[in-house]
Amino acid sequence: MMSPLFDLTGKTALITGSTKGIGKAIAEHMAQSGAHVIISSRKEDACREVASQIQQQGGLATPIPANISHEDQIQKLVQQINDTLGGVDILVCNAAVNPYFGPFLDTPDDVFDKTVQVNIRSNMKLAKACLPHMQAQKDGAIVIISSIAAFKGSRNLGMYAVTKAADTQLVRNLAVAYGKDNIRVNGIAPAVVKTDFAKAFNGEEPERAKVVADSVRTGATWSPDDIAGAAIYLASRAGAWTTGQTLIIDGDGRLTNVKRVLVLHVSFSNTHDVKLFYINVQSGI
Repeated sequence: MMSPLFDLTGKTALITGSTKGIGKAIAEHMAQSGAHVIISSRKEDACREVASQIQQQGGLATPIPANISHEDQIQKLVQQINDTLGGVDILVCNAAVNPYFGPFLDTPDDVFDKTVQVNIRSNMKLAKACLPHMQAQKDGAIVIISSIAAFKGSRNLGMYAVTKAADTQLVRNLAVAYGKDNIRVNGIAPAVVKTDFAKAFNGEEPERAKVVADSVRTGATWSPDDIAGAAIYLASRAGAWTTGQTLIIDGDGRLTNVKRVLVLHVSFSNTHDVKLFYINVQSGI
């Protein structure tokens, strides 16, 4: 029997970018938890296919395609949900773009504008469109999918990282502004997950994939399912007292990185102690 803390029965959840990867996993698991999920991405046939898969498993799913880089399509998407299902109770802003790989200061102007528009502005517009229903019922949850990139400097993913860092501030701003209406706003910052979006990091290049795998020691699968559970927590009664937070999910990657920084710091004082300390850290002692 499922705990009532994680029961989403009676809730309508809009998940953008939900035809593959993290968005699809969140939609599937929210449907299994009782929510009526809205499958939305740019391609209508892909939306229908995923919605059909969920329906065949006994879940409630409605496909509504939309390109969130266009504000008129955001308004139409949310209005259709309002008209047919009463409104959005759970908003998961998952859709994002990463069209540029290279030095941050060399980012082309059109790429800069597109990345900001999709990764930041669209999330603002989606929240604004969904909030009136949440405010009226004095209940709602917004989850914004950020990235571990928001918390690190990057040589070649700087543009993407800037927008994902902005999403963490968007989470805090909305949490403060709408907490009085019992609306919780949180983020999730995953490390590299096995999705098409992260192909360059998750296995197509064996050496790079090994670096990613070696950066964690928990034995995690780093699959989209690993992120879906966190989204359900933040959207459900279980997360009722959690707001304004961005949950980092990286299989202890940041912890081990911090330990290595400490090793470098100590190295200036005593070389022998540093070597011993480094061995202890890496062996997990």
